[in-house]
Amino acid sequence: MTTDPLWKGRIAGPPDPEFFAFQRSLPYDARLLPHDLEVNAAWAKALGRAGLLAPDEVTRLVAALATIGQELSPAAAAQRGEEDVHTLVEAELTARTGDLGRRIHRGKSRNDQVATDVRLWTAAAARGLEADARGLARALVAQAAAWLDAGHVMAGFTHLQQAEPILAAHWALSHCEPLRRDGRRFAQVEEATLAACPLGAAALSGTPAAVDRAALAKELGFARPAANSMDAVSDRDFALGFLHAAGLALVHASRLAEDLMLFTTREFGFARLPDAFTTGSSALPQKRNADACELARAKAARVLGRYTALAATLRALPTGYNKDLQEDKEALFDAFDSARGVLHALTGAVAGLTWNGARSRAALGGWILAAELAERLAATGLPFRDAYAAVAQAVQALEAGGGAAGGAAGPERRFEDVTPAEWKALGPAFTDEVTRGLTLEAALARRAAVGGTAPARVREAIAEAREALS
Repeated sequence: MTTDPLWKGRIAGPPDPEFFAFQRSLPYDARLLPHDLEVNAAWAKALGRAGLLAPDEVTRLVAALATIGQELSPAAAAQRGEEDVHTLVEAELTARTGDLGRRIHRGKSRNDQVATDVRLWTAAAARGLEADARGLARALVAQAAAWLDAGHVMAGFTHLQQAEPILAAHWALSHCEPLRRDGRRFAQVEEATLAACPLGAAALSGTPAAVDRAALAKELGFARPAANSMDAVSDRDFALGFLHAAGLALVHASRLAEDLMLFTTREFGFARLPDAFTTGSSALPQKRNADACELARAKAARVLGRYTALAATLRALPTGYNKDLQEDKEALFDAFDSARGVLHALTGAVAGLTWNGARSRAALGGWILAAELAERLAATGLPFRDAYAAVAQAVQALEAGGGAAGGAAGPERRFEDVTPAEWKALGPAFTDEVTRGLTLEAALARRAAVGGTAPARVREAIAEAREALS
C-alpha cells in the first residue's frame, strides 16, 4: 500500500522516485508506531475536551487506533510504502473511520508529533538499558561473592604490568561501580526526556486549537508542556543525552571486555569464558574466540560515533524544525540495539565465567609486595622516598642474583623467600621487625581503608552493592 504524502497538494507532479525513497523515513521510523498511536489517541482526546470533536468521534478514533496497534506490527509497517509512520497511521485511520480520520491532524504537525514520539521511545529505551546495566552489575557482584569465599587473588595492574596484589572480587567490583553509575545516568536521561511535552507546539508557533496542554502532557507521562513551541520542535538534547549515556556505558563495557579477553588468553589463564558466549574458528580447531568481548569494543566505538554525528548535525541548524533532525532516529535506534546486545552478551559471559584461582595466584610476580615493603619502611619513620629507593635497590640486587643478595642467577626470587641474613645484607633498614610477616595475606589485610581490597572491606562492598541493585 502506497499513500500520497501529506504534502501532495502543494507540490505539482509526482516526486522523483529515487529522491522520494531517499528522503522517506518509514523503513526505520516504523519503530515509533506504538508511540505514534499513543500520541494520536491522546490528541484525539484533547480535541474532544476542547469541544473540537464529539465524544462519539473521540471514541471511534481511539478504538480505531487501538485496532491498528493490534493488527499492524512495527516490522510489518516498515515494509509499507508510505513516507513515514505518521502518514501510515493517518492512512490506516482514514481507511477505518473515513473522513473522521482525516480530522485527527487538526492543530498539530508532524514536527511536534515526531518530537513527542521520539521522546516516548527514548524514555522507554533508557529504562530498558538501565535494567540491562544493573543486570550486568549484579552478575559481577555474584561472581565477586563467590571468588571472595574461594579466596581468589590476582595481580592488580598499572600500565598493564603487575603492581599490587588484590582480591579477584575487588577487580569484579571495580567494573560494577561504573555500571551502577550508568544505571543512574539512564534514569536521569529518562527523567529529562519526559520533562517537557512537545505536543501542542504544532509546526512552530503553537497550536491554534484550544487544547489543555497540561492535561495532554500528564496523560502521556510528561512532567509539563514544553515552554516554547520553537524550542519544542527542534530540541534534541534528550537524544544527545541518551547517546552520551549509551556511549559511556559501552566505554565501561568495553573496558570490562578487554580485561576478560586478556584474562582468558592462554598466556594469562586466569579465567575461562562459557561456551554459550564463545565462538570458534573455521580453520583453527583449538580456538575459543572471545567474540562477545571483541564486539563490545567495536560497538562502543560505533555508538560514540553516533553521538558525534548527531551533535555535529545539531550544531549548525537554524531555529525551528529541519529535515536534518530525521537523522536522530537511526542514531538512537542503532545505539540502543548496540548497547542492549553488548550488555546481554557480557552479562552472560560474566555469569558463566570460571575463575582459575590457582593460576591467578601463581602468576603473582616475586616483587608484587614491593609497595607493601616500602610502606612498612615508611611506618618506621623513614621518609617514603627513601623507603622507595631502598626497596628499588633491593629488587635490583635480588633480580641480578648477586651483589648484596649473593648467590647465582636463577629463578625469580620472592620477598617471602628472602632469608634474614639476606635482608641484613640488602641494607640496615630491612630489620626483622620490617620484614617479618611480609606475606600476600598481610598485604591484603592492611588495605582496609574504605574502598580497599582487604577481605573485610570487599565483603562490605558486596553487601552494599547487592542491596543497591536488588
